[in-house]
Amino acid sequence: MKDTRITFIGAGNMAASLIGGLRAQGVDSSALRASDPNAEQRQRIERELGIATFEDNALAAAGADLVVLAVKPQSMKAVCQALAPHLDDGQLIVSIAAGISCASLEQWLGPRALVRCMPNTPALLRQGVSGLYANARVSAAQRSQAEQLLSAVGLALWLDQEQQIDAVTAVSGSGPAYFFLLIEAMTAAGVKLGLSREIAERLTQQTALGAARMAIESEVDAAELRRRVTSPAGTTEAAIRTFQAGGFEALVDQALAAAAHRSAELAEQLGR
Repeated sequence: MKDTRITFIGAGNMAASLIGGLRAQGVDSSALRASDPNAEQRQRIERELGIATFEDNALAAAGADLVVLAVKPQSMKAVCQALAPHLDDGQLIVSIAAGISCASLEQWLGPRALVRCMPNTPALLRQGVSGLYANARVSAAQRSQAEQLLSAVGLALWLDQEQQIDAVTAVSGSGPAYFFLLIEAMTAAGVKLGLSREIAERLTQQTALGAARMAIESEVDAAELRRRVTSPAGTTEAAIRTFQAGGFEALVDQALAAAAHRSAELAEQLGR
């Protein structure tokens, strides 16, 4: 990646996180460019990350090996159609916009090497996870470039089928909000049990962090970890049984199915 010239079309928070991650990995600022219509955002990127910025997307993309489309989904069609005549055939296009299919991108950009990604917001802390799908025109070297790009802000996982992006959206793209909701609920329950809000919140947050670390670093799966901390007739078992009596697993299944279905709907709407 140190010899790869990368341009970001759109310089919002996710693009800034990727640029920061690449710089932390040793990519020289001269290899990175960004464009954005907002002058204040361009100035912030120049000041904080030390890279060249442009108002004109075509000027920013000129000579790049990899072009990252990081604009809002609602703006993608117009941005792509305006940019298409200025792109080179050998450039890899990476889209991190939610809900925009490869078919739509090819319709707006023409036949090109495309990688579609679904990152999530913890990427802002370089603790994200992304699902990646490459079309048939992407070479092995370009796959490696795309993987290294997204790995700069967390874990990057390849998908075999583009339709799996909807599942990735349901599980990890929207997933942080599910955990935030659980943190909210546990904090509120702790307050009802007599804790101060500050203590209940800190207990819940650190417990969530510790449990996630255990799940990631353990050699056994989450089900086994749960069994190990659930003593027969103990406090944890009482809570788990209450969750399950309320249909916890079925509710999670229904919620993620709804998110995946909505992801597919949005892709159809945004791709027109």
